[in-house]
Amino acid sequence: MRVFLQSIFGQLILTPYIFWRTWQAIPAKKSWRIPVILFFILELLLFFTGYLFRKHLPDTWMITLMYICNTWYIASLYITMGLLFLDFLRFTNRLWKWFPAVFTRNWENVKLTFFFLFLFAIPLLMVKAYRNVTYPVVRHVYLEIPKGESQRDSLTIAMMSDLHIGEVIGKKMVQRYVELSNQQQPDLVVMVGDILDYESRYAERDFIEEDLQRLEAPLGVYMVNGNHEYRANRYAKYRWFQKTGATLLVDSVVMPDSSFYLVGRDDLVNKKRKSLSVLLRGIDRNKPVIVLDHQPWNISEMIMQEIDLGLHGHTHYGQLWPYPWLMHFIYEIPYGYGRKGKSQFYVSSGIGVAGPPYRVGTRSELVMLHIKFKE
Repeated sequence: MRVFLQSIFGQLILTPYIFWRTWQAIPAKKSWRIPVILFFILELLLFFTGYLFRKHLPDTWMITLMYICNTWYIASLYITMGLLFLDFLRFTNRLWKWFPAVFTRNWENVKLTFFFLFLFAIPLLMVKAYRNVTYPVVRHVYLEIPKGESQRDSLTIAMMSDLHIGEVIGKKMVQRYVELSNQQQPDLVVMVGDILDYESRYAERDFIEEDLQRLEAPLGVYMVNGNHEYRANRYAKYRWFQKTGATLLVDSVVMPDSSFYLVGRDDLVNKKRKSLSVLLRGIDRNKPVIVLDHQPWNISEMIMQEIDLGLHGHTHYGQLWPYPWLMHFIYEIPYGYGRKGKSQFYVSSGIGVAGPPYRVGTRSELVMLHIKFKE
C-alpha cells in the first residue's frame, strides 16, 4: 500500500509539531484539551492500525484508512506551512517589535483566533483540493503541424495521462473520464502512461475495462506504458490492458489512418527500449509524426528527430503547491505546451493523481488537442 505509506512522514514529524502548537493555542481547560488529545490519539491509532495490519485488513477497510490518514497528511503539510509562517512573523517581531500593541496585550486571544482560522480554512482548502481531482477540467489546445502530405485538414485528439487506477481512482472516476472524453467527440483517444497505479486487482475487481471499452473515437484508442506499469504484477496488467479494447503501443508505430503516424514508446524505466531513430526507420517523413512517451525526459532526442508533436505526462505538475515551482528546475517542459525547434510538445498534469486524491495549485485535466495540418 504505497499510497498509504506516504503519510508516515506527516505522522512522525508534522503531527507532533502540530499537536504542540495546538496545545499552546487552546485554553488550559479539560473541555478544550481532552478533545484535542482524543483527536490526535485516534488519528495515530488509525494510521498505525493500517500500517501494521495492511497485509491482513480487507481492501475496503484499508482504502477507508488510506483516505483518512492521507487526508490528514495533506492537511498537516499546509497546517505546518501556516504555523511556520506564523513562527517567522513572531521571530521578526522579536527583532523589530512591529506587532500592534493590541496583539501583544491580548496574545492568548490572538492565538485562539488563529486556531479557529486554521480550523475553518484548512477544511475549505481540502474540499477545493478534492474537487480539483474529482472534476477534471477540459483543456483545449490549438496547434498547427506544417506537413503537406496528410490527407486530413485537421485532427482532434483526447489525451489522458496518469489515470492511476487503483485504491484511490476507481470505477466512478473512470466513468467520469470516459463520459467527459465522449462529450468532446474526438477523432482519436490516447492514454499516455500510468493507466494503473500499483496493482491491477482493483481494476479487475470492478471490471473497469468495461468502462474503458465505452470510449468513442473513430480512429481508435491507444495507450503506452508509464513507470507505474512496471510496478507490481506487470504481466497481469498487460492481460488486463488487452481487455480494455485499446491498443497498447510498446516501441511500435501505427497509422490510425493514412494521414499520420502514431509512435508509442515504452517507458524510460525499460533501459532497453528502442531509440526514436530505430522506431522511425523506413517511415515516410513527409507525413506528420506524433509520439506518445510518458516521461518528458527525451525532449532533445525528439527535437533531433524533428518529431512534429510529443505528448507526455508523468510530472503531475507537482500536484501539490509548492511542488509546481520545483518542477521547473527538474523538467525542460514541466507542464503545458512547448515548442523547441520544429517540434511541439504538450505535457499534461494528468487526469488522475498519484497518492492522496488532492491537488493544490494544479488541476486534473483532459487535454483536447485541436490540430490543423498546414501546407
